[in-house]
Amino acid sequence: MRASEIGRPSADGRPTATPPEAPPAEPGVPPPRATSPDDTEVEIGGRVVRLSNPARVLWPATGFTKGEMIDYYRAVAPTILPHLRGRGITLRRFPEGVDGPGWYQANCRGRPPWVSTQDVTGRGGETLSYCRIEDEASLVWVANLGTIEVHPFIGRADLPAEPTALVLDLDPGPPASLVACSRVALALRDVLAGHGLDSVVKTSGSVGMHVFAPLRPGYTFGATKAVARALARLLASREPQLVIDRVTRADRAGRVFIDWVQNDESRSTVAPYSLRATPWPLVSMPVTWREVEQAAATGDAGRLLFRPTDALRRIELHGDLFEPALRGGGILPDPAAIAADPS
Repeated sequence: MRASEIGRPSADGRPTATPPEAPPAEPGVPPPRATSPDDTEVEIGGRVVRLSNPARVLWPATGFTKGEMIDYYRAVAPTILPHLRGRGITLRRFPEGVDGPGWYQANCRGRPPWVSTQDVTGRGGETLSYCRIEDEASLVWVANLGTIEVHPFIGRADLPAEPTALVLDLDPGPPASLVACSRVALALRDVLAGHGLDSVVKTSGSVGMHVFAPLRPGYTFGATKAVARALARLLASREPQLVIDRVTRADRAGRVFIDWVQNDESRSTVAPYSLRATPWPLVSMPVTWREVEQAAATGDAGRLLFRPTDALRRIELHGDLFEPALRGGGILPDPAAIAADPS
């Protein structure tokens, strides 16, 4: 999500900014709230967080409630927080549930004093103050706003112009599916490995996948975008019926778009372990390359869809499969070397 896209319609037609009838609150001043008999307060790490309307159903197809969402985020906090700390976060909010209006929120309005922010200059020159989620209390506070998804920036707040990873966002155009994404992800893994770069993979929590190659410090977004562009062009030339590298949606039917544009200082990507605003509560879940291989080989990606209970169970069994993305250390290959790849 780009800072400049706040206020534009999303691909599914839902608004991507606070609806016009909801005027922005003054900085630091919480907007008026309706109270509910079920409202309560919890103390987390010495901080008091107010929870409103926990019985509200956010996913009508399953009856999954706001309270259950908050319970999930509290349970997953030790695992998701390392992927959120030190970065500005775009909030994707659906206060009335996934069937109601939703938007991407940049400015961290109404925050308590213990929620920190990252200031980003928008394309129009305005200052946008993004929330930073540094602890469990901050995570619960944003969840109580009806934030279903959390999207951290690729660069850290202290070095926003330096990406910590090369990001390849695989977006299938129907009828292409998660199976097609699995095949493209494996091809990307192999090309990256051939150039000395390790990668990790996660589901988007919907029909796509995200491949991350962690990098050592010092690179620019211009450099990562050039490599991502070269990778997309390479795979599109090898398998034009499966892969597309053009941004235009009209040409994507039945193919997987490798979104190289995502490598940009102004964009954010959904975090591992974040819930998604899908018809059923699903999680953007790290998976093993072996699982991706099985999906590609069998044509069955059913095991790559994860509910909150599945996510917590997998963490108990495997720990944080996306932890390598936090280490960095990878050396970015030259785009020309990618373009000339003979494999």
